[in-house]
Amino acid sequence: SARAGVAAAQAGGADGVLLLPPYLVSGPQAGLVDFVRYAVGDSSVPVIVYHRGTGVFTAPAAASLLEIPSVVGLKDGYGDVEVMTRIVTTIRALDTERARNFLFFNGLPTAEVSAKAYAAIGVARYSSAVHCFAPEIAHRFHRALGEGDTRVMDALLTGFYLPLVALRDETPGFAVSLVKAAARLRGDKVGPVRPPLVEPTPEQIRRLEKVVEDGFVTLKGLG
Repeated sequence: SARAGVAAAQAGGADGVLLLPPYLVSGPQAGLVDFVRYAVGDSSVPVIVYHRGTGVFTAPAAASLLEIPSVVGLKDGYGDVEVMTRIVTTIRALDTERARNFLFFNGLPTAEVSAKAYAAIGVARYSSAVHCFAPEIAHRFHRALGEGDTRVMDALLTGFYLPLVALRDETPGFAVSLVKAAARLRGDKVGPVRPPLVEPTPEQIRRLEKVVEDGFVTLKGLG
């Protein structure tokens, strides 16, 4: 169970836990908050709640998470900027130290594509799948975001991220499959995906290789 996982993470000395939504079924907002409260129990390991799927919170419910001391943040995988604007604004408006320090993350697939929009509503942190196979590109984009360098961000979006997303969108689950395939192309020992996910076809692999090559050409051109 989630509760056992959180307890095991604390016992193992983990720095933090990403708490996934309830399995299969959802419930009312009060039930979602109770799910988090039960999963956390009396543990003290920092917990980030994953806002997606069967665990989508309203702004008032998200604010209620601040009553659970070990919950330190919210990671958005739902992708509704309006909902996240309400959540961020509601929590920050509480103007307590806890509310000011609460963390927000953009957890959407290929998060760099939505990074500028999320940064504008106060969600500058994001997880980068590209970092798994092209950290040089991921680092450059992240630096440009922090510096507000639209020229660099747009160049990397045009020359790399948007073509990657176009390929990703061809097949459900490619947000995972393409990352593993790209890591293998760069020489990492990475195993295959498990069903129901599928591996890219040889033709898609060739196009993926071209996308990555073009990404590094774009990066080099930025100086």
